[in-house]
Amino acid sequence: MCRKRPRISRARSAGFTLIEMIIAVTLVAAIISGLLISMRTGLSAYQRVNQRLEDNRRAMGLDQALHRQLGGMMPVSAPCGPGSARIPVFDGAPSWLRFVSSSSLAEGARGYPRIVEYLVDNDPRGGVRLMMNERIYTGPASLLPLCANNSFVPVTLNPQSFEMAGRLAYCRFGYRVTAPDFVSGGDWLPLWQAPNLPRAVRIEMAPLDSGPSRLPMLSVNVPVHITRDVLGPYADN
Repeated sequence: MCRKRPRISRARSAGFTLIEMIIAVTLVAAIISGLLISMRTGLSAYQRVNQRLEDNRRAMGLDQALHRQLGGMMPVSAPCGPGSARIPVFDGAPSWLRFVSSSSLAEGARGYPRIVEYLVDNDPRGGVRLMMNERIYTGPASLLPLCANNSFVPVTLNPQSFEMAGRLAYCRFGYRVTAPDFVSGGDWLPLWQAPNLPRAVRIEMAPLDSGPSRLPMLSVNVPVHITRDVLGPYADN
């Protein structure tokens, strides 16, 4: 006598086994992990591109500011103390620079001329930084606080000093000698002690953190087009 096989209910046959659930969860977790890795990679690339663009903007802004101020250099001379002879208002050293400019960061080419001072100082975050001072120039009397022993004192920081660039591996100044036989000028000197103005001023700097997303170096070369014989009559060159 044959027995009938028991029927399995449709509700039971339509369910999932434990192994199927584990496989499904594993596949979903793998897909989510892949998406998260892709998103993280994309965000990292986006941040690197943004950092590079920000570095480019800062470098271009710094380059333009230095060109405006150095390009607006004025052939100013003044006595530095009672009874002293007139000397050019241009002090150039490897780590600092002082001159009078018709351009300022605050007002551009408008307003009073400025006594502009650049100084390379230690950066608390590491490396060095380029600092700037601006003082209103109203005539020879405004230079007296910067004089001592019939000469100008070195550039120092003050509460109003402004950071133009930070976390630099190095920052140095150079001054080009005028050479009549060469159109571009002669040699570059790290210190300027001549009674006239240099042919050009160069500022070289490089970031402390180097990498493919950072600018390797910034070199600003600004020619001095005004008369370089400060103690003589003024004339555009």
